[in-house]
Amino acid sequence: MAALVRRFCRRSYFPVSGHGYRMLSTIENVSESVKSMNLYSAINQALHIALETDPRSYVFGEDVGFGGVFRCTTGLAERFGKSRVFNTPLCEQGIVGFGIGLAAMGNRVIAEIQFADYIFPAFDQIVNEAAKFRYRSGNQFNCGGLTIRAPYGAVGHGGHYHSQSPEAFFCHVPGIKVVIPRSPREAKGLLLSSIRDPNPVVFFEPKWLYRQAVEDVPEDDYMIPLSEAEVMREGSDITLVGWGAQLTIMEQACLDAENEGISCELIDLKTLIPWDKEIVETSVRKTGRLLISHEAPVTGGFGAEIAATIVERCFLRLEAPVSRVCGLDTPFPLVFEPFYMPTKNKILDAIKLTVNY
Repeated sequence: MAALVRRFCRRSYFPVSGHGYRMLSTIENVSESVKSMNLYSAINQALHIALETDPRSYVFGEDVGFGGVFRCTTGLAERFGKSRVFNTPLCEQGIVGFGIGLAAMGNRVIAEIQFADYIFPAFDQIVNEAAKFRYRSGNQFNCGGLTIRAPYGAVGHGGHYHSQSPEAFFCHVPGIKVVIPRSPREAKGLLLSSIRDPNPVVFFEPKWLYRQAVEDVPEDDYMIPLSEAEVMREGSDITLVGWGAQLTIMEQACLDAENEGISCELIDLKTLIPWDKEIVETSVRKTGRLLISHEAPVTGGFGAEIAATIVERCFLRLEAPVSRVCGLDTPFPLVFEPFYMPTKNKILDAIKLTVNY
């Protein structure tokens, strides 16, 4: 338990009097009140805290009034009332458009898109309205209180329309932040940071892990800072960078590589825009090699941006070409999902090829 909380407190904010937050760096100041929970329960707890601590916060989306298809909003309407937690029509453009207007009036808005695959009807509202609201008004107005939650990624049986990873589309847009957690503890802290951040945030949740990922999560109100990556595992031979559910697969590959004498450093990016270039650059300057992995198709994926940036910054230090192990350039398949996915064995093969280049 002590090791868990010590690792956690290095990058977390805890409440002081009122609604302020400060960073604590000593284990003596960290609450011992933790509870084992899965990822969807951690999301639910974060939403309870957000609504409890800010009377001008609202949660809405398709079916959220009865808990949502993944049960992330269970109990919210009963506790906070149907004027603050309510269902919307099946209209993603309307959900986000309404959220922009509500946030522009000084409210905290948590809008849910039932599946990330269906966020595209709201693309214009996010890209041309939410992202540009502050800029086009010369900072007179903003909708920074808007957070858009959306379950993303493979789930084992989702097929074309319930499995996609669309994060790269939004990483091309100045004016919004894109955040993806890897675990229950990270999900709660990052979601609360996203809700309280003064900028619009698109928060993608790895639905594969909603019930599979379980760990001890502090029950207190805490935040994990955005745009700060984390070195999950230190190594000396190669740097691996990922986010969300893919980090579980990458960690397994690191363990197998270690059995073959290869030392891997694994980094969780957490925030894709703006991303923590410095921590990745520092790692690559040490290892001389970089591998990036994500579920989204390889062409135009955010891994390409990371690769280009690191080549610019670390060209003379690289010992091998940057490697990318990603989804295939096809629509997301149903029965062929195991062939599409960037699996542990694909990553392990790429690690060995890069190290032996």
